[in-house]
Amino acid sequence: MSHTVADHLLARLREWDVDQVFAYPGDGINGLVTAFGEADNVPRFVQARHEEMAAFAAVGYAKFSGRPGVCMATSGPGAIHLLNGLYDAKLDHVPVVAIVGQTARSAMGGSYQQEVDLQALFKDVASEYLVEVNVPEQLPNALDRAMRTAIAQRAPTAVIIPADLQEQEYEAPQHAFKHVPSSPPDHPRASVVPPADELAKAAAVLNAGERVAILVGQGARNAVTELRELAELTGAGIAKALLGKDVLPDDLPYVTGAIGLLGTRPSYELMRDCDTLLIVGSSFPYSQFLPEFGQARAVQIDVDARFLGLRYPTEVNLLGDAKGTLERLLPLIERKADTSWQGKVAHNVAEWHETVTRQAMLQAEPVNPMRIVHELSERVPDDAIITADSGSATNWYARNLRFRGRMRGSLSGTLATMGPAVPYAIGAKFAHPDRPVVALTGDGAMQMNGMAELLTIARYRELWADRRLVVCVFHNGDLNQVTWELRAMGGAPKFEESQALPEVSYADFALSIGLGGIAVDDPDALGDAWSTALATDVPTVLDVRCDPEVPPIPPHATTEQLKSMTEAVLKGDPNAWHLFTQGMKTKLQSSCPPSAERSPRWTLPRCATSPRRAGRSRPCTSTPRTTPRTPPSSSRCDRRRSKPRSATSGPTARR
Repeated sequence: MSHTVADHLLARLREWDVDQVFAYPGDGINGLVTAFGEADNVPRFVQARHEEMAAFAAVGYAKFSGRPGVCMATSGPGAIHLLNGLYDAKLDHVPVVAIVGQTARSAMGGSYQQEVDLQALFKDVASEYLVEVNVPEQLPNALDRAMRTAIAQRAPTAVIIPADLQEQEYEAPQHAFKHVPSSPPDHPRASVVPPADELAKAAAVLNAGERVAILVGQGARNAVTELRELAELTGAGIAKALLGKDVLPDDLPYVTGAIGLLGTRPSYELMRDCDTLLIVGSSFPYSQFLPEFGQARAVQIDVDARFLGLRYPTEVNLLGDAKGTLERLLPLIERKADTSWQGKVAHNVAEWHETVTRQAMLQAEPVNPMRIVHELSERVPDDAIITADSGSATNWYARNLRFRGRMRGSLSGTLATMGPAVPYAIGAKFAHPDRPVVALTGDGAMQMNGMAELLTIARYRELWADRRLVVCVFHNGDLNQVTWELRAMGGAPKFEESQALPEVSYADFALSIGLGGIAVDDPDALGDAWSTALATDVPTVLDVRCDPEVPPIPPHATTEQLKSMTEAVLKGDPNAWHLFTQGMKTKLQSSCPPSAERSPRWTLPRCATSPRRAGRSRPCTSTPRTTPRTPPSSSRCDRRRSKPRSATSGPTARR
């Protein structure tokens, strides 16, 4: 039997320890598909429902495994469909290798069916390395360089292989003129550190600071121990960029949470009041959420010189990886005797946690979307992986989900594209089949592509040692984030024709394909629904009907944003009064004094007077809750309580 170019490609991928390729077939890669069959499906061909989803799954795999994800598509339309996922990888600095078919060489330039100029198509997204293989001897060097470049540059690369070449007999490169050999696959590692004099300058800046703030991004993920020690020495507070949300646990008292429009009030206050700023492994783009220019002396650490000094006028730039650089910086840092700054940060963080808990427990019609993530946060396993989609659900992921233990999480950070939460979760399960995964997605993204990828989950679930995969749908019938952007940025009311979504039961769809499905429209049943979903050994859809009028108000909302919101209401926004009352109730929680007596699970602030709609509860076909919890006594800021439901009410749970 001849050894084809396609056969050698798969053999080389195995040498690179590639266990699966996320793909969709087509005649432009028929040779490759045949090779998978002859290789007993090693590496595994993971069939997504769409090429874009294959690329997203590869991104999710790369984000959570630390290894390059590989995706594959046919020529023409298949290659085009990969682009959105590859741009997600490019903008979030994730190593992904795309292998793409092309029209047969004999037909190129002849306006042949599905002939697209793939070199032009991928020129930007795969700018770090893009190659078309035209002779068999070219293959090893092309694939190896694509893999090495993706890893080294943390970027997508692309290898184009014409259809006829895939079936041609493979010939290795020779020790000859115009042949390019390649070394065996390897995984070289190095620690890049700045010179001693630059480290000394940075230490001098940090030692002189009295109110130190640290901003960490995903590039600091390997430096958790060093960051904690630095915070203890400098008395700093630490804010996290959204892609760095899982770098440090939120149970550290000086960790202020996310920063930016989706961020927390303590992060805003940390940047507003600091006199020194250290940025580690982040290219957070929104400089308006950093200290005023000239207010703070700044130091930045990044392994990529292109991002040094890019977002803030930094005084010292340290080129190096986070862990190695901090290890050499720490001995130069003097311990602060005055810890009042960090104490203030910790006090602000504690108050904020009480505030968002009160906000999450506010009544809504029918379920407060903040409470969805609040209840998850109380129950999620310490080793869970959380993926989130773009949309209003991102707000609650950013503010209400508290990371702890070995939890990991990510989303489309810079591209902020809709649709990656479910395919990310699939990639995460292939990266860590022994860990539970939760995907948080809006109903817009679910209708766009998430429902189709439930079929992929159903197909491959048997491969995962831990089959817990919960897809939580924020079911509000609205493209909610855009609706709020219309209101807050343009002062425009919601336009129903563009924003309203068709009605569908996501839980029933999951049940129809053999997955678990739980429908929730009662806030008091939500906690038990999460517990059920996280305990079952069947991937489950948690379909929660939530209120689209609960506003994602930033804790530092500007006068202009509030003015635009008011204009939207006055212009006749649908359900304007409910929108206004939910916004007022949410905002007023910031001024509610904390109470040691309060149990956030059960009590509501005095301003939470919106009556709950009747008739929302659906019968439960799973084991009902038989022991209602008893709410505590009220405090001065709590006059209403959410009443425990009867034992016969709760989520609709079927498997």
